[in-house]
Amino acid sequence: MRNPDTLRSAHQVDIRSTTRGDPALRMARLNADKVLATPAYPLIEAAHYLNLPLSTLRAWCLGQPLRADAKTRRFEPVIRLDGGQRRALSFLNLVEAHVLAAIRRKHHIPLPVVRRALDYVAKQLRSARPLAEMQFQTDGVDLIVDRLGTLINVTREGQTEMADVLRQHLKRIERNAAGVPVRLFPFTRTDERSGQPAAVVIDPHVAFGRPVLAGRAVPTAVLADRFKAGDSFDQLAGDYGTSAQAIEEALRCELDRQAA
Repeated sequence: MRNPDTLRSAHQVDIRSTTRGDPALRMARLNADKVLATPAYPLIEAAHYLNLPLSTLRAWCLGQPLRADAKTRRFEPVIRLDGGQRRALSFLNLVEAHVLAAIRRKHHIPLPVVRRALDYVAKQLRSARPLAEMQFQTDGVDLIVDRLGTLINVTREGQTEMADVLRQHLKRIERNAAGVPVRLFPFTRTDERSGQPAAVVIDPHVAFGRPVLAGRAVPTAVLADRFKAGDSFDQLAGDYGTSAQAIEEALRCELDRQAA
């Protein structure tokens, strides 16, 4: 593993190396970064895309009061919303929630333990948002798994499984040359099994960041409307030059996940 002192944000490196001396390029880069960090996904919408209970995502992003020992305590959020208390996630927040779901969903690790592990990883990687940055994909997975294993006494088999689940989620995040997330391919099935089709993509620069059919930029909401109006999988597939399976997966993104 690399020395943490030598780790730097790939995002910062990219800005320095590609925008030095070019104001127009620097402005374009800053505008692109702003899109990634602009609140665009209301909690209820983000919870649907990520197949999470709304109450869970709200607690992750906004915190919640907890009653213990006859006292009310504040549970602090794990994800810092780019819009503060606007109750909407940015694209980067969406990516962070996608990765956090991998940690929580399979092993039901208590959030205070997750928070301590993330704080440890953030310090080691010198990262303000380790769940979204490139270093997490390389060094961070092993760091957080080892840290969680220490905190909750996870067996070696459990640690291996946890790392596999994390990497499976990370594979569905597309990054630019600097390692910054630019596209997310959300799971369209509730089991999130390995090899699940990546037929839907969320790109903040396409369709105002709404889910679209991968490779076609057709909003899944449009496909759902046509399907409800009576068009079949085969008809939709023929119109958009894709497979019936891809249409089915795209529709799962819009329909009730529990029915999918």
